Amino acid sequence: MTYVPSLKKHYSEHVVAELMKLRGYQNKHEVPRLVKITVNTGIDAEADKNVIADAQKDVATLTGQKPVLAKSKKAIANFKLRQGQVVGCHVTLRGPSMWEFLLRLVAVALPTIRDFRGMSPKLDGQGNYTIGITDHTIFPEVTVDNVKKHIGLDITIVTSANSDDEARDLLRLLGMPFRRPEGPAKPVAPKPAPPKAA
Repeated sequence: MTYVPSLKKHYSEHVVAELMKLRGYQNKHEVPRLVKITVNTGIDAEADKNVIADAQKDVATLTGQKPVLAKSKKAIANFKLRQGQVVGCHVTLRGPSMWEFLLRLVAVALPTIRDFRGMSPKLDGQGNYTIGITDHTIFPEVTVDNVKKHIGLDITIVTSANSDDEARDLLRLLGMPFRRPEGPAKPVAPKPAPPKAA
């Protein structure tokens, strides 16, 4: 029997029906779906081979895939950057690994951020959502004692939605902890003027 990630099963059994009801889709193929998730991290241009290898290892641990190194296309003297120098690494997740990563992200990693109050509900205008994480040790796969250098991550969730509102509904039903919109500020009653001196 083919393995189906629990979050994908939840999407098929509950999210699709909820979105069809919410958005009035006539066909289930109209319902937005996840396309891919990209995980990217930058590496200091002056970093040595050990730092690059550690960053690759950490990203591979989080995603279950070996990351691809990103190299500079041209030299920039002001940044001490040479052509072909390693400046980062990235992974593109699809299929079961994509669903498993998203479940760990929304159910385990994000809630462990200190003073977490929810994610920003703003998308990119094309139905895609990018998250910036300053410390990768929020993921349970990372053992803090073994980390030599903390790295930041850019995580982009690409959907097939035609608008931000559709993608936001999809991600919310998949468990993305969006920040609740703040209501309008309550009017403050004016203070009474102090009595005039006689």
